[in-house]
Formats: sequence, structure tokens, C-alpha cells
Amino acid sequence: MKLQTLTLFTGFALLATSCSSSKTYNILAKSGTQTEGMAEFTQKGNDVVLKLEVNNLTPGIHAVHIHEKGDCSSPTAESAGGHWNPSKSDHGKWGNAHFHMGDIGNLVADHEGKAKLTFKTDKWCLDCPEEAKNIMGKGLIIHAGKDDYQTQPTGNAGGRVGCIEIK
Repeated sequence: MKLQTLTLFTGFALLATSCSSSKTYNILAKSGTQTEGMAEFTQKGNDVVLKLEVNNLTPGIHAVHIHEKGDCSSPTAESAGGHWNPSKSDHGKWGNAHFHMGDIGNLVADHEGKAKLTFKTDKWCLDCPEEAKNIMGKGLIIHAGKDDYQTQPTGNAGGRVGCIEIK
């Protein structure tokens, strides 16, 4: 009887660690742009992977951040609030001494306005009880300009041209 219980428990443990969840969202154009594309968030174990594909951007560098509210209702996406920053850290580059949980970085749009970004972290989760890690209910913002990784608290990234409500 004990061997069956142990085998069953081990099976459930393996299933739980191998399970993954995935959520896909369309990018909503903001600030009078034609920005479009999709974002996919996948959690497998402790890691969350963001795959972002964006079209109709101005060629060049664009900042990507997670903002504190999953609200894209305003024409300029200001309704998404500021950068998600549960640790109250200074703005910076992901992985450096100081950065917000929402400081993803920059993506580069080619001459056709297309850009892709893949970002992986164990500092986020999808719908977990840890408020400092849970990105559900937040907003993903694509900015008009690049993140300089220095200017507080925004990185001087300019207006908001794309928005996603992470739900």
C-alpha cells in the first residue's frame, strides 16, 4: 500500500513540475499609431517566457515595460499607470544592481517596423499568490522610444504606442 501511495505521489509531483500554462494577447495600438502584434506568456516550472512579436512600429529602438495596471482603456495607455515596481527599486537595466520587475528592456524594429523579443525570468509568475511576482492584472507597454536605463522612474522611453492587458 505504501509503494502505491509513493508511486502516485511521485507521479503527481512529476506532472506538476512538467505542466505549463500559456496566455496569448493581441497588442492594442495606442497614441494614434498602427502598432499591432501579439505577446505570449508561458510558465513552465518556475520560469516565465515572454515572446513578443510587434508590427507597424517606427524603425528603431523601443522600450518594453510591465506597468502596474492591466488597463489599456485610455487612448495613450496612461491608464496602465507607472512601471510595475513591487520592490520600490530604482529604474534600470534588468539584471543590474537596480531595476524594476517591469524593466524588460528594448526591442529593435527593422526597416519594415517589425520586431521580436524573447524574455525569460524566474522572477515572474502567472496567477500565483506571490504579489511581488504575479504579472496577472498588469499591463505590458511598448514605448515610442528606447529605454536609457538611467532616467528615473521611466528610462525616458517616450509615449506608449502599444498596450496589452495581462489577464
